Amino acid sequence: MKFKDRRHAGELLAEKLTVYRGKNPLILALPRGGVVVAEPIWDFTGGDLDLIITRKIGAPYQKELAIGAVAGDGFVLLNHKLVEQLGVTPSYIERAAASEQAEIQRRLALYRGQVPYPSLKGRVVIVVDDGVATGFTVMAALQSLQQHEPAELVLAVPVGPPETFKELQAEVDRLYYLASPAWFAAVGQFYDHFSQISDAQVLKIMKRSFARLKE
Repeated sequence: MKFKDRRHAGELLAEKLTVYRGKNPLILALPRGGVVVAEPIWDFTGGDLDLIITRKIGAPYQKELAIGAVAGDGFVLLNHKLVEQLGVTPSYIERAAASEQAEIQRRLALYRGQVPYPSLKGRVVIVVDDGVATGFTVMAALQSLQQHEPAELVLAVPVGPPETFKELQAEVDRLYYLASPAWFAAVGQFYDHFSQISDAQVLKIMKRSFARLKE
C-alpha cells in the first residue's frame, strides 16, 4: 500500500475509526507529520485535536543514537540495555532529558500558545503519527499517557514494521494501521509525497482546532 500524502493516509485511517464517532475522543498528534494525518481523523470522529510531543535522548557523542526518550510531562523511557552497554551515567541522562524536555515545552508554546492542556482522565485518547519505525518515541508517548488514566488508549498510524507494532500493541487498548510489510525500510517509502511539514502548517491546523473549542 502507498499513500499520496499524509492527508490521504489520514483519510484512509479515519475509516477504521468509525467506532469512535460520537465518543468525543481526544486525538493527540505527534508533530509535525502526525498533525497532518490527524486532521482528517478529527474531522471524521469529532472530539478534540491536540498535541503530544516526545524527544529522543541521544547517546554521548552519538546524538543520533537514541538511548531513551522523554515526554512533555517529564516521563523518561530508557533503553536500559544500551545505556548499560555504553556506560551512560545517570547525570548525563538527567541533563539530556531536561534539555529535551525544555525543547518540548518550547515547541508546545509555539504550537499551542496559552491554551490549557485538556484532561486525559476518563477520555478516549487516540495517538496519531504518520508512521513508526523503531517506535521508541511513540512508546514513550504511550507510557506517559497511561499515567493520566484515559478510559481507552488507542494508537492509529498508517504504517510500520510488524515487530514494532507487536511491541506497541502491548501498550494500548486498540491499535489501528493500514499496512505492516515485512520489507519495511523507512516510513517515507510508503508515501508518494513525504516532504517536511512546516511549523506554519501545524499552526494552521491547531488554530482551527482551538477555534472549535470556543464554539
